Formats: sequence, C-alpha cells, structure tokens
Amino acid sequence: MKRTIFEADHDSFRDTVRAFCEKEIAPHHEQWEKDSIVPRDVWTKAGELGLLGFMMPEEYGGGGMHDFRFNAVLQEEVTRVGGSGVGFAIQTDLVSGYLLKYCTDEQKARWFPKFCSGEMITAIAMTEPGTGSDLQGIQTTAVKDGDEYVISGAKTFITNGINADFVIVVAKTDPEAGALGFSLIVVERGAEGFERGRNLDKMGLKAQDTAELFFDNCRVPTSNLLGEEGQGFIYLMDNLPQERMTISVVAAAACRQMIDMTVEYVKERKAFGKPIGSFQNSRFVLAELETEQQIAQVFVDRSITELNNGTLTVAEAAMGKWWTTELQKKTVDQCLQLFGGYGYMSEYPISKAYLDTRIQTIYGGTTEIMKEIIGRGMGL
Repeated sequence: MKRTIFEADHDSFRDTVRAFCEKEIAPHHEQWEKDSIVPRDVWTKAGELGLLGFMMPEEYGGGGMHDFRFNAVLQEEVTRVGGSGVGFAIQTDLVSGYLLKYCTDEQKARWFPKFCSGEMITAIAMTEPGTGSDLQGIQTTAVKDGDEYVISGAKTFITNGINADFVIVVAKTDPEAGALGFSLIVVERGAEGFERGRNLDKMGLKAQDTAELFFDNCRVPTSNLLGEEGQGFIYLMDNLPQERMTISVVAAAACRQMIDMTVEYVKERKAFGKPIGSFQNSRFVLAELETEQQIAQVFVDRSITELNNGTLTVAEAAMGKWWTTELQKKTVDQCLQLFGGYGYMSEYPISKAYLDTRIQTIYGGTTEIMKEIIGRGMGL
C-alpha cells in the first residue's frame, strides 16, 4: 500500500539520510556494538548534514522544519540499516521538543547551535533505580541555594548517558507539592557533583550507551531551569506522546525490515527440494505479518499527521505504542522461526533484531501502562 503522507522535501531528506546511514552507520555498527558506544564523530557528521537540528530555528544553525514527518524519515532509515541503537532519536525526537517549547532566548543562544552541529549530545534522565513508569515516585531532589540548584539523587537506564554533554534531569524542587513539585533542570558535562556510573550491559541495542548517572550535591546555575519551576511533570506529560510516537515509528519500520529480509530468505532457502517460501505455512505466516504491518503503518501515518496538527491525544499515542511494539515482538519471533537454526546465529540480522526488539514494549511506558492510559481515557 502506497504511503501518502510524504512530500518531495521528505523524499529528498530520505535520500540524504539513507546515504548517510549506508556510509556512516551500516559498515561500522557491528564494531560499535562490541564497543557499546557510538563514536562522537558520527554525531558531528550527522550534524554537518543537518540530520540532528532540522527542527531547530535557522538562526541557530537548524533547518526550521518543525514537521514530525522528517523525524519519521530519520528513524525509519536508521532502523532500516539495523541502527536503532545509535541514539539520534533522543536528540531529535525527545530533547528537541523540550528545548523548542521551554528554552529562554538566552538558553537558545547557548545550547541550540551545538545541538544542531552534533557537538552537544543530549539525554533526558527520568528513570531511577526504584522508579520506572511511576514518574511521580521520582526521588531526586533539587534545592535552590542562591543562584544555584543543588541536585541529589541517582538515575538509571539513561540513553546517551555516557556520551551526553547535556542532560535534562527530572527532580523534585518542592517535595510537598505532589505532581506540581517537579522541575526540569539541565546538568551539563563537568558540573560539580555530576558523575557517570557504568555503561550498562544490555541484551540488545548494544551500540547505544545506556548509563547510570549520579548527582552528589551537584551544583548547576538556576539559569539551567527549563520552563517554570514546578511544571516539570506537566511538561513530561505534554511531551511523552511524541516519544511514544517515535517508538511506534521505529516499531513499524522494524516490522517492515524484518518481513522484507525474511521474504528474501525463504525464497532462497530450500527444504525438501523447493524454496521454503513455497510451503503453505510460510506463505500464511508472512501474509498475516504483511497485513498487520500495513494496517499498523496506516495508523502510525495517521498519528504522525495528528501529531503535526497538534491533535494527537495521549490515548491515541498509547494505542500506537503498545500495538506496534507488541506486533514487533510477534513479527521478529515468527520471522526468526522461518530462518530455522540460522535465525539463532548471531551473524544473521534477524538474531540481532530479536534482541533489539524486546525493550520496545518496556521503555517509553510499558504495554500495561499504555492500556491503563487508554482505559482511563475511556472513563473506566
């Protein structure tokens, strides 16, 4: 089914992204997975091509294209070469939203140029060792002391945590105010009392540096507050639908990639004297997956349009997130089965896809939390 949401500018951007991915990501990704980190020069190369700041204002070196279709193109092409763990989405799809909405003019001038160039790698720190989906359970505190905040606490599972020069930290600035007691405060590389822990060893997405972060009376200027004090939880709720939209885009793209590689494999692999794709079971399995992927893609594309229009609801974003990621799990499991024993070998991309897929139903809000959000939206 032909997709209709993209225009000529998006197609041109896709050509640029695809060439970059094939030259700068695909040939090196295996080594990055061994190293558990993506070299910083990949970020600056992406920045030079305008792949990181396309949504930022032109006066700061951005592309001025605040259109989520460009975000979708970037994530689809990175996913197509198996590079979902590169970490660009944190910068382009998550952090950018907070900066565009809440930065002061002084902050824009200070941060935006390096954001666009790739010189500044960003992260957002929500999850804590004892707090995952329940963001109101966050224990990290930020106490104002003159013209500084003193931050104390720990974060974990932070994507880009090792590479990051700029971390949006979710912290309590008023422990007595409940949901209105959270603020977003930027901690920059080199801040006093800011330390990084382990680069965590994960089962998948191994090229993506995922770290523990520690704040031991970490001091940052009050000028690093994003937006208004006490509005952090509201800002998070406002921006989470776009994060979940990104995960849905990646899930649909991953399903497309896995189905395509499996169709190619079953046409070539023979058993009992003929291609295994000619067996009814193979045809039925792939026919079902193809149908479900295309249906999912229609929902994702419609959601992209709604997000651009400012009409995508929290519940709709949750629907897309849980459905597409659960479909991704189903797809990789059934595709790997068709590869047989070869699918279990690490040298085959479907094996890597199997490991990379598992986190999709967890981060950005678990499937269970997504269903809870949808149910509440129904008045239940």
